[in-house]
Amino acid sequence: MNDIADRQDISDLIVAFYGRAFQDSLLGPVFIDVAHLDLATHLPIMCDFWETVLFRAGIYKRNALRVHTALHQKSPLTSEHFSRWLELWTGTVDDMFVGEKADLAKLQASRIAWSMSRRLMGESGSEFITIKRATGRSDPDS
Repeated sequence: MNDIADRQDISDLIVAFYGRAFQDSLLGPVFIDVAHLDLATHLPIMCDFWETVLFRAGIYKRNALRVHTALHQKSPLTSEHFSRWLELWTGTVDDMFVGEKADLAKLQASRIAWSMSRRLMGESGSEFITIKRATGRSDPDS
């Protein structure tokens, strides 16, 4: 197996992932029945996103959180949705690629999934939580 090397590899990965996601009993209904995802339109956007994430291409200019917030308002996205998404994504990457960019695709997917999940639940997107004293003020020396 080779590493993810270019947009064609990303496209192949995205097509394989969405094939799995659409068939998944938890995610399929969200993509099909709630989001009414049109793959012909969505796949190039996702290729732009992952090409920007993996190769710093700078071609993804949308707001992914805004799209997911609107979806979350229609049908709540739970931690189970994000866990399953990440499981399918990681499994698809592992089945197709090996190397530095493949590892980065899995790492960034994990960061993105959990940040988005926290933000949709009204929490900070950061993995780091400020420790506060009983007074409720942040302690800069902690």
